[in-house]
Amino acid sequence: MRSFRLLIATALAVPLLLAAPASAELPGCGIRSAAAAAAAAPTTVWLAGDSTMANPSATCPVGWGASFDPLFTGDVVVDNLALGGRSIQTWLYEGNVTSTIGADGECVLSSTTASARWQRVLDGMKAGDYLFIQFGINDGSTTCPRHVGVARYQQLMTMMARTALARGAHPVLLTAVAAITCSGGTAVKNRGFVTPAQAAAAATGAPLIDLQTLSVNHYNAVRLCPNNGDYTAGLVGRYFCNDHTHFEAYGAQRIAGLVAGALRTQNIPLATYLL
Repeated sequence: MRSFRLLIATALAVPLLLAAPASAELPGCGIRSAAAAAAAAPTTVWLAGDSTMANPSATCPVGWGASFDPLFTGDVVVDNLALGGRSIQTWLYEGNVTSTIGADGECVLSSTTASARWQRVLDGMKAGDYLFIQFGINDGSTTCPRHVGVARYQQLMTMMARTALARGAHPVLLTAVAAITCSGGTAVKNRGFVTPAQAAAAATGAPLIDLQTLSVNHYNAVRLCPNNGDYTAGLVGRYFCNDHTHFEAYGAQRIAGLVAGALRTQNIPLATYLL
């Protein structure tokens, strides 16, 4: 009788075992953890900068950041938050930088509330992402709100880099891309804030791409100097808008290529995703 009951119990249990979901046999199987989902998400490259990096609103100017995303595999997404006319401080604290210069020589802040674009980075930046920071063109203004002193520039760039590091992301600092200025037949450097960018990189261990030097060397390699100042024709016209600072699409693509090349030559891990 006992063996008969055991036979009946076994027969009843078999269908239940066959119908049971795999997760009942292997707890957690088929359930994607938050960590696994984050690891599978594309790496975001956040771009913070000015018009020489910004996406275009017209045919000219075109920032090099607009040409950066196509250089990578689908494992990388570029979120270009650069905006024309911004210093590092107005980019961070838009609307809270007053027109008054304080006793310290810096523009007075009415609040340190983050701008919408900086808040977007703060809310979205995850471990493994990259934050590229390039300012130094508008910061040299003598008037507020764009004016930023050297010490303040270094402080803000350092803060941004440390914020990225605290989230497990990777900051990459850049000197400002050069305009085209010729001394006879030679293109020469024309941007400031190099020393504070170097100091911020040293303080945080972040890589520094010296885009000013790279761009000037490139201008000399393709012989943009001497020129007659006509930025509407010839090779210089292909690179620049009708000024000496902002890029046409062709020039923006060449500058984006310089940044990508620096990722490789400086062994920055993001280079593994370049096409």
